[in-house]
Amino acid sequence: MVGRSETLDLQSLPAVAWRNGAGVTRELAVHPREAAADFDWRLSVAEVERDAPFSAFPGIDRCIVLLRGAGMRLHSADGRLDERLDQAHRPFHFSGDDALSATLVDGPCRDFNVMIRRNRWRADVRALQGAVRTEPATAGLLLASLGRWSDGARGLGPLQAWLWRDGMPALDLECTGDAPCALLVQLEPAA
Repeated sequence: MVGRSETLDLQSLPAVAWRNGAGVTRELAVHPREAAADFDWRLSVAEVERDAPFSAFPGIDRCIVLLRGAGMRLHSADGRLDERLDQAHRPFHFSGDDALSATLVDGPCRDFNVMIRRNRWRADVRALQGAVRTEPATAGLLLASLGRWSDGARGLGPLQAWLWRDGMPALDLECTGDAPCALLVQLEPAA
C-alpha cells in the first residue's frame, strides 16, 4: 500500500541550536514519530557554523551529504577516519559509533544527514541529477537541492522535500534549472 506524502519546506522548520554553539539542526523526520534517542531513523539538515566535535551515536549508521558551502573535514582522534567532504551532493557513509571532529574548509556549510539504527533499518542515499524513474520503498524522502523537481502532478523548489513514512511509490521525476540536483533516500527495514 502506498502512503501519502508530506511536503516539507526547510526554511519553515525550526532550527535547534547545538549545545556547543557550533551550528543548528532542522529535523525533517524521525521514526517512530516523537522518538528521542531510540529512533529507528532520522533525517535532518545541519548548518555548521564553526569547527566542532560531532557527537557519537553508538549503533547508528550515518550518511552525510554536503548541500552548500565549501565543506568540512571529518576526522577521528585515532586517525581511522579522515575524510574531506568538499564535493556537493556526494553521499559519505560512516559509523556513528565514534566521536568525530569537523573542521570547516572555508566558512560555514550546510549538510543533509541520514541516521539509521543498525540492524533495524537500512538506507539507500543517492543524488539525482536528471529525469529518472525511481523504485518504490517502505519509506523515503526526496529533497530538492538545486532546480525544480516534479512528479507530473506537483513540484518542489530548492530545499523543499516530500516525505513518505508509509509506502513510498515509484516516482517519474522531471527537473528543470541549471545543474538540478535532488537527494533520494529510500528506507527499508533490515532483513
